[in-house]
Amino acid sequence: MELKYIEPFWDDEFKDLDYRKEIFNDEYAIEKWRKDGYENSVESFSGEMANYKDRVPSWNNKFLDFAKECGLNDVGVCYYRMGTNEIIPKHSDAYNVYTEKFNCKTEDVQKILFFLDDWKSGHYFELEGHPFVGWVRGNYAQWNGSTEHFAANIGTEFRYTLQITGHR
Repeated sequence: MELKYIEPFWDDEFKDLDYRKEIFNDEYAIEKWRKDGYENSVESFSGEMANYKDRVPSWNNKFLDFAKECGLNDVGVCYYRMGTNEIIPKHSDAYNVYTEKFNCKTEDVQKILFFLDDWKSGHYFELEGHPFVGWVRGNYAQWNGSTEHFAANIGTEFRYTLQITGHR
């Protein structure tokens, strides 16, 4: 499994968005993580988000166009920033609100995760058990519905990504 790449068309405008902390709200996953040995407080099980309802970068529509070129419908974006010691252990996204709103099934949902910045020491991403480090701005991963993934920042610099969600 490899990361894909597009030539970056964006600048660092994503670093100045209005990020806010949203607590991970899947109680089943949080309980499982604690049983697995993750003793962190619930506040550590997430990063900070800026989404389509917020101010977005001037080049955001180019990402929406990319998603449409990939055949995705009803596309949403979420800019994501992980600070030091923030983790999201292995999980599968539920997409409950998304699938209900757009009348689709989880297996029809697609996620594209863009790395908006070059990898920094302590940044980590895992997809279906395959670890990724050393990415460059422009790398991205794409997966279907309930695919397991994992993200962490045990480094000292922010880890920035863009999550695009759509369905076929």
